[in-house]
Amino acid sequence: MPVAPDHESLLRLLQSGAPASALRRLLDTHGGAAAAIAAGRRDWASHGFDAATCAALLRPDVSALERSLHWLDAPAHHLLGWRDPAYPPLLRRIASPPAMLFVAGDADLLWRPAVAIVGSRAATAGGRANAGQFAAALARSGLCVTSGLAAGIDAAAHQATLDAGGMTVAVLGTGPDVAYPARHRPLMARIAEAGAVVSEHPPGTQPLRTHFPSRNRILVGLSLGIVVVEAASRSGALITARLAGDAGREVFALPGSIHSPMVRGCHRLIREGAALVETPGEVVEALAPLVRDLVRSLRGELAPCPPPAAGQDGIGLPDLPDINRLWQALGHDPTGMDELLERSGLTAAAVSSMLLALELEGRVAAEHGRYSRIGV
Repeated sequence: MPVAPDHESLLRLLQSGAPASALRRLLDTHGGAAAAIAAGRRDWASHGFDAATCAALLRPDVSALERSLHWLDAPAHHLLGWRDPAYPPLLRRIASPPAMLFVAGDADLLWRPAVAIVGSRAATAGGRANAGQFAAALARSGLCVTSGLAAGIDAAAHQATLDAGGMTVAVLGTGPDVAYPARHRPLMARIAEAGAVVSEHPPGTQPLRTHFPSRNRILVGLSLGIVVVEAASRSGALITARLAGDAGREVFALPGSIHSPMVRGCHRLIREGAALVETPGEVVEALAPLVRDLVRSLRGELAPCPPPAAGQDGIGLPDLPDINRLWQALGHDPTGMDELLERSGLTAAAVSSMLLALELEGRVAAEHGRYSRIGV
C-alpha cells in the first residue's frame, strides 16, 4: 500500500515526544499533520510543546522515520491519525485517546462492537480453558474479541477466537512489529493476517513497563466491556478493570474457588460492583443494548444502507449507485474481497466501508473474509 503524503508529518509529530493531548489539539487546530508541521515553533509552543519537543520536531530522527515509513510500505499496514475519518469512534470517547494508531491487518475491525478478555499472565489451565470458551462463544455471537497478546489469559482468548473463525484485535505495549513475549510472534502474525494488531508506538519500540498501563486504556477504549477471567489480588487486569469503570464500560468477572489465590482479584471486582458472569450468554445479553446503541451511532458515520425496495433484487436506489453495484456483486454464496472488487469495479476502501455498514445493518454475513447476502 503506498504511504499517504501526510504519514511523514504524522510520524514527525509522534517522534517529537509531545503528549497525546498536545498533538490532538495541534491537529484539531490545523486540520492535518502537514499544516501542523508548517505552523512553526511559536504555534507549537502555544499548543503545549516544550523546547525539547520543538527541537525534536525540527530535527527528526531520520533512521527512525525511515523505519516507520518502511513498515507502512507493507500491505495492510496503516497509520490512523487523530483527524483520520477511519480513526475508531468509540476510542475517541475515552479521556485520553492516542493521537495516532499503527494498525497491522484489518483496520475496519476497530469500528466493530468488541469485548475485551483479560486476566493473569500466570493463568491456570482452568483459567485458560475458561478464557477460550468465553472468547469462542463471544466471537460466534458476532462480537470482536480484544486482548493484549500477553501470556496466559490474553493468548488463550486470541487463539480461541481465531480457531472459531472470529474477529480478534491485539493491542500492544510495543511497536506494531514487536511481539511481547517474543514466543507470541507466530500468534501475532496470525492475528495480523485474520484480525488486527494495534499500537500507539512506532515500529521498533521495545517493551517498557510504563507502556502497558497506557496500552490498557486503548484496549478499554476499543471495547464495550471487559471480561476478567482470572486475576490475583495484585493483577494488572485489575488496573484494566478500573480504567474500564472510569470510562463507563461494562465490567464482568468470573468467580472461582474461595481457596484459589488466582481469583481473589475477580472476587474483589465483584464486591466492588462488577457483574458476576458464569456463561458467555450473560455477557452477550448485558452488552446487547450497548451494541444496538453503537450500531445506531455508526450508521450515521458510515452512511447507512436502506433496505431494498419491495420486489427488487438489489438496493435499487438511483442516488446510491455504488451501494447498488456492490449489492449486485454480492450473492448468497460467500464471495471473497478480490472477486467483489472485480465484479463491482469499486475501490477496496469503498467496498470495505460499505460491507461494514451492510453487516451492521444485518444484511450481509461475513465469515473468514468472505461475504454473502442475508435475505433478498
